[in-house]
Amino acid sequence: MTDVQDVHAQLCAINQSAAFNRWCGLELKSASAGQVELVMPWRAEFGQYSGFLHAGLIGALIDTACGFAAVTVAGSGVLAAHLSVNCLRPAQGEHFIARARVVRAGKTQVFTACELFAVVSQEEKLVATGETLFEDGGGNASGLQTDGQGKPAESAANDGGAR
Repeated sequence: MTDVQDVHAQLCAINQSAAFNRWCGLELKSASAGQVELVMPWRAEFGQYSGFLHAGLIGALIDTACGFAAVTVAGSGVLAAHLSVNCLRPAQGEHFIARARVVRAGKTQVFTACELFAVVSQEEKLVATGETLFEDGGGNASGLQTDGQGKPAESAANDGGAR
């Protein structure tokens, strides 16, 4: 099995272990070092009062795709520390594609970005963007350097504030 196959298999297992992801019908389409593509079908219960994809699900898609991208470089022990979502237009489509990438992986944090597309008749329209900052979740499974209690091994004072 290649490294790409290993990463894809690991992310599929994580995806299937999360009840929320199963409920949403999230499907991992592709994964490589620092990049992930997730797909979610449209269902009426995902809509807000006007029938567009609810902003909460937009955020969830961006967070999940970014998290999976972070896992490809840092391991499965990461947790979101900050999430930012920009809704650019009403999200209406047959399905949605979240494409996330790692912007920078530091010693204790992973910065990620994502674009979310709505697909209608095979045409993609950008509906949202987002960024997520991930830190070690304390399990030290991520490979990020911690003191064993989930805290960075080096304080910001010792590394000039760069985390």
